[in-house]
Amino acid sequence: MGKSHLDESSADDRRLYGDLAWTWPIVSPPEDYVPEGGFFAGQIREHSGFEVKTLLHLGCGGGHNDFTLKRHFDVTGVDISETMLGLARKLNPDVNYLEGDMRSVRLDRVFDSVAILDAVNYMLTGDDLLRAFETAFCHLRPGGVLLTTVEQTPEGFRQNLTRQWTNRSGDTEITFIENSYDPDPEDSTYESTFVFLIRKSGKLDIEIDRHLGGIFPMETWHRILRAVGFTVRQRVYDDPSEGGEPIQVLVCTRPG
Repeated sequence: MGKSHLDESSADDRRLYGDLAWTWPIVSPPEDYVPEGGFFAGQIREHSGFEVKTLLHLGCGGGHNDFTLKRHFDVTGVDISETMLGLARKLNPDVNYLEGDMRSVRLDRVFDSVAILDAVNYMLTGDDLLRAFETAFCHLRPGGVLLTTVEQTPEGFRQNLTRQWTNRSGDTEITFIENSYDPDPEDSTYESTFVFLIRKSGKLDIEIDRHLGGIFPMETWHRILRAVGFTVRQRVYDDPSEGGEPIQVLVCTRPG
């Protein structure tokens, strides 16, 4: 019988950015991000006022989106997790990675474009969103584009939505189970619970991880982005993967 850590988690562990970070390249391989990365790059180019050469990726995580974005732009990645940055540097040694919080980091330079992708989901309050978008604005060249994604809104939230898949690398097989639950629809957060069934050479270990995410009406996203100074266009990326959900994409231009 394998070991279990089912009783050791708290409301917001984020073990995926610590002791379970090693699982991420198996659970969610960078090759899976190629279609969406190509879509994001196309949207940035289409709505920019000039040829886009540089991109700042705030909340880059393990660099899986950068695996594709670096084919289109000179990418600089920023993330709050040094463990994830270690994975990103290994995957993308040609990308410049820096540790920092998207709400407060200041790099004293501007970029042609900025991306804040799934990591924006960890902005738990309207003030968090505002500060992250202010960071993007001050690092963006006039006429440039911020591209960000909206994972959850109260309008589209599906209580207890559960997904699972299995991937293997070498002698390690991981079945990943993800459950989304909102215990209080009146506040701005919801819970994601991840269960990892990890088999190394057939021996089973069970790990659990809990994350809090932000959930805001789409009107709130638009209102905050406009308050920062962006013009906003809304697009939809239809995820072609099995069980993939459409992703709401906001393409935001800093007026030039």
